[in-house]
Amino acid sequence: MKTLTLTALAAASAVTAASAAAPSPDKPNVILILADDLGWTDLGCFGSDLYETPHLDRLAREGMRFTQAYAACPVCSPTRAAVLTGMYPARLRVTDWIPGRTPHNPKLTIPKWTKHLPLESVTLAERFREAGYLTASIGKWHLGLEPYYPEKQGFDINIAGTKAGNPADGYFAPYKIPTLPEGPEGEYLTDRIGAEAVRFVGENCGRRFFLYLPHFAVHTPIQAREELTRKYEKKIKPGLRHTNARYAAMIESMDTAIGALRAALKKHGLADNTVIIFASDNGGHLPTTDNSPLRAGKGSACEGGVRVPLIIYWPGRTKPGSESDTPTVSTDFFPTLLEIAGLPARDGQGGDGVSLVPELRGTGKISRDTICWHYPHYQLYQKNGATPFGAIRSGDYRLVKFYDDMRVELYNLRDDIGETRDLAKSEPAIVARLRDRLHAWRKSVGAQMPAPNPDYDSSKPEQFPGKKNRRPMEPYEYLLLRSRQILVGRSRRDRREHHEANDGSLGETALPKLAAA
Repeated sequence: MKTLTLTALAAASAVTAASAAAPSPDKPNVILILADDLGWTDLGCFGSDLYETPHLDRLAREGMRFTQAYAACPVCSPTRAAVLTGMYPARLRVTDWIPGRTPHNPKLTIPKWTKHLPLESVTLAERFREAGYLTASIGKWHLGLEPYYPEKQGFDINIAGTKAGNPADGYFAPYKIPTLPEGPEGEYLTDRIGAEAVRFVGENCGRRFFLYLPHFAVHTPIQAREELTRKYEKKIKPGLRHTNARYAAMIESMDTAIGALRAALKKHGLADNTVIIFASDNGGHLPTTDNSPLRAGKGSACEGGVRVPLIIYWPGRTKPGSESDTPTVSTDFFPTLLEIAGLPARDGQGGDGVSLVPELRGTGKISRDTICWHYPHYQLYQKNGATPFGAIRSGDYRLVKFYDDMRVELYNLRDDIGETRDLAKSEPAIVARLRDRLHAWRKSVGAQMPAPNPDYDSSKPEQFPGKKNRRPMEPYEYLLLRSRQILVGRSRRDRREHHEANDGSLGETALPKLAAA
């Protein structure tokens, strides 16, 4: 811990003298919290019948709750890139989780996409640092190798951010995270990330700061404190939608960490001059949680893959307990936070987002006709996972176009939030209009398209079942091989529950074994 503190202080002293200015109502502190794989109904204030989130529920009561908020992608890295830049993943060409995974016999070949956050993209951290804010990233990064780490993207301080998409050695110390000094054995990672955020606030309460707090929770492995798990095991009863006690315990730990952070803000007199945004990077992972009434979950082309909880707290500006049903998307955070902080918009920066300030002030609705998605990849190893697709939401309608056979699906979300009735055949005029708009949008952002695979064998499945006939391991996959070992040494019960929570796989970090010599 001493090393970390000295590093943080050294970084803080290196920023401009302007950063010593205290926060004020017109230039408040900003905390952007991003949960990992948290589903739309996984908070008490969004309808969970098991998970307890008193601190986030309070944040919603004191701020604004957005009921139709979307992630920019059904998987994590592209959404994180969109959050930090205000640009659609398709424009950035960061369109899959990094480094991604291709099926064995794909009908389509995926484009050569970008596996890092481009350095030429202007981030929120760069804009805030330029304005005299101290900037810190505490938690998951997952936007490329070391040359693209937070320190290269405008952050003065990076704690725990690496190329990794999850804590490969588990949530209990030793973590083996190069950018996080080890804690005592058995320390819980979510608690530690929360403690680092509290420490950051305490050490920098006299200056303006932008804190990006992307929790690893609640991404797999599904590991939690035993006492909290037992608490939820006693709560489970027939008829509940949510029934995963260990996952519930993970959510409570994250909520508690956020509560401790808010307490620190109050202790240091910053509560009234700090804006807080809380959101998730994609829909909830199946079958770890249940996203109903939404269809499917993470990695899918459905609402369950991209609709997420969103809470924004802007003290003194937003009516407590207010609610908005206006569709929003991850790219909106960039222009919203710049406007809140009084920072000017600039051409070519954050141009795919729309400021939510009118909604937050209660002065009007935002002006936007559509939200679009482009995912030229496969998620066949996820439950209900997608093949390459594009999608568009306009008004109450959401159209999905699948690139492998060019079929479309159309749903009226006002009448059918669960996407159970495909209207594509009965509403050809709406299909044509939305399809044309999706194509025009795709062209405007320079979206990369998949292409027919000349080696595709139609007599075989795209994703081979089981462990046989796996393709050879690529070099970068060897570096992630330990992600298959995350439960070694854990109890048999932990291993079984993790296996069940991941539908028999290890999710994003499930990698093929080394080919036999």
